[in-house]
Amino acid sequence: MEGRSLEDLFAGRGMDLNAMYLQMKERMEAEGLEYSLRTHTYNSRLAQELGKWADTQPGGEAIHDALYRAYFVDGVNVGDVEALLKVAAAVGLDVDAAREVLESRSFKASVDEDWNKSRQYGVTGVPTFVAGRQGVVGAQPYEALEQLLQEAGVERRN
Repeated sequence: MEGRSLEDLFAGRGMDLNAMYLQMKERMEAEGLEYSLRTHTYNSRLAQELGKWADTQPGGEAIHDALYRAYFVDGVNVGDVEALLKVAAAVGLDVDAAREVLESRSFKASVDEDWNKSRQYGVTGVPTFVAGRQGVVGAQPYEALEQLLQEAGVERRN
């Protein structure tokens, strides 16, 4: 999978890609997250399936941060099986088992269930945050997420 250039993806929409990048970078940095300039977007379906599998493995939750870093910091094509296997290896997951999961698509149905649930919630973009029966779409400042939780009746913990 070659991916798609962001320039092509947003062509004709009158969007300033550099301004979008700077706004996102500012939000990420405010939360202590690295964020690099990307030129392409890639189909993340296989990465989602790998993540679902990893969640069933001891220590597998580490793959989520590693996939974030690979995609949003290092610009890795997360639709490429070999690239995904490198990420799995980097967090100590069994590479042969990971390859089997990706080649057999054994977690496809599980990710399909997640996608179906997302459609039921009316999700139109990522990230989407849902609390109660309300949600907000896109990277949001902390205050917006705090308000979402308050409106859903979640009590603040210390």
